[in-house]
Amino acid sequence: MKFATNRHIEQVIFPPIVEIKRLVAGDKAPCGKTYIDLCQAVPDYPPAPELVEYVQARLSDPATALYTSDEGLLDVREAACRRYGRVYGASLTADNICLTVGASQAFWLAMVTLCAADDEVILQVPYYFDYDMALEMMGIRRIYAPFHETTGGLPEAETIERLITPRTRAILLVTPSNPTGAIAPPEVVHDLFELAERHNIALVLDETYADFIAGGDRPHGLFARKDWGDHFVHIMSFGKTYAITGYRAGLLIASEAFLYHALKAHDTMAICQPTPAQAALQYGLDHLDSWVAANRRMMERRHDGFREEFLKPGN
Repeated sequence: MKFATNRHIEQVIFPPIVEIKRLVAGDKAPCGKTYIDLCQAVPDYPPAPELVEYVQARLSDPATALYTSDEGLLDVREAACRRYGRVYGASLTADNICLTVGASQAFWLAMVTLCAADDEVILQVPYYFDYDMALEMMGIRRIYAPFHETTGGLPEAETIERLITPRTRAILLVTPSNPTGAIAPPEVVHDLFELAERHNIALVLDETYADFIAGGDRPHGLFARKDWGDHFVHIMSFGKTYAITGYRAGLLIASEAFLYHALKAHDTMAICQPTPAQAALQYGLDHLDSWVAANRRMMERRHDGFREEFLKPGN
């Protein structure tokens, strides 16, 4: 290669998951053992058979091979509204929702809509490395809220407030956390929203793992507020929820005013979420609540069993 590349991307680390995948595929572990690949949160169970059958049937429809509207099919977005009503007590409209190519694209949409180069975003340590990488590529300054062992790594509004400057555009939080699994309680989320409100910035929550919160508890009450759209942007992936990570079924929820601008970026990035993914998402949103709950309970049992073994003497 003889030409120059973007100086921002040259400074970004190589994707750790790609490195691990290559290591697992190409090398043997010491002492004749094999590597166990834990680098990605991918369900080890398949999608619900009825979801697969539904998508297969939809593939025979020529319309499934075409673009949809940029924001996604109205029926799918209305199905999302119904599910958010059940899970969050939300009263959303389809105009609050843009279907995206996974949570990763939803994040890019949120950030390019919120920030210009040299603006600042506050991340809680430890952070999801992909988001840190993306912000660096965009020339956005990352400001790190330190990890405090006494809080289990949960964000503290007082600490974050001291990091806010005139350049700050957003507080970014993944809850349940990637990588720690720490769950920000509703009162912490509420405090962060009020902090964002005081400083006229955005609270951006990635809630990709919310469907695995033990007991199926409501993650927070922000959507019940009439003013939620003033300072709240929600990112979600249903790849884990419905075991369809390869379908890239994500969404972005925000105010209509925010999505008006986000759609400008969406049209240049992806145009729309792939139509087969929208079919899968629609079926899951309307029909798989009990299936999701059963898998959540299974993961709770696995978590409890692993923790019990891990805490035994000698481990």
